[in-house]
Amino acid sequence: MSRKFLALLRPADALNFISLTALTVITFIFSRGIEQASCLILLYCALFLAQALLYLFRDRGRLMHWLYHLIFPTISILAIFDSLEYIVHAVNPEDIDPLLIKLDFLLFGGHPTVMLEGIMHPLLTDLLQIAYTSYYLLPFTLGIVLLAQKREQAFDQALFMIMLCFYLSYAGYLLFPAIGPRFTMNHLQTNDLQGLILTAPIQELLNRLEGIKRDAFPSGHTGIALTVLFLAFKFEKRLFWIFLPSVSALIFSTVYLRYHYVVDVLAGIILTALTLFFGGAYYGYWQKRIHTDR
Repeated sequence: MSRKFLALLRPADALNFISLTALTVITFIFSRGIEQASCLILLYCALFLAQALLYLFRDRGRLMHWLYHLIFPTISILAIFDSLEYIVHAVNPEDIDPLLIKLDFLLFGGHPTVMLEGIMHPLLTDLLQIAYTSYYLLPFTLGIVLLAQKREQAFDQALFMIMLCFYLSYAGYLLFPAIGPRFTMNHLQTNDLQGLILTAPIQELLNRLEGIKRDAFPSGHTGIALTVLFLAFKFEKRLFWIFLPSVSALIFSTVYLRYHYVVDVLAGIILTALTLFFGGAYYGYWQKRIHTDR
């Protein structure tokens, strides 16, 4: 696939093609240490082919329009995330949790998840679990609103930025695998997280859907939530004000609910900054390239 062709594609499409190609190569290189490596390569190739077909037939009716713009990118992001469970330790077998624990301790003079036991309350736990789960709805909601308003250029930019943030976080998981404090710090916690009625079933559902992955560093929840918040402020300020309290609670919940160390959250903020800087630069370049070629 030529550089010129990639430059003419919608940035989100080019990013998906590049990411799927990179994952295919990585899986092939480390195939001896990856269970079901051939199945993963087949998955990436199938997603690549589906992306190409959707690009070719994107204007063939309303269903293809929604598949191309919103449904397939969501499927692709989720499928790639799920596949990382098999790849991460083949690429990098050493978890960095001990380092992250030390950094948190240096910053706070203690372990934040343990320190937060002082404010634990079942109602607060339920509310924060809901806020944490809102992460899955934020990008989708923004996308639906922009598409419903027929603001395709704003949607394309938002989609690219969000996908870039996801894929950068996935790269972080490969380079810096960490399982998170709910597993590594459990022996130091004096109280289990107890909600009223929602926390336990939501956590059980998330555990079934996501499995146990080395996805703590950087905090993708923080990175994606802040990226969506920025995009909402840029393109739909009413959504920004709706999202703001949810995102604020979400970021706090990542540590309170013991999914992340504080340094994961700080890395998630840096992830957002990198996404906006490099994503904005590339999108600006792409727009100039398209107008020049026309």
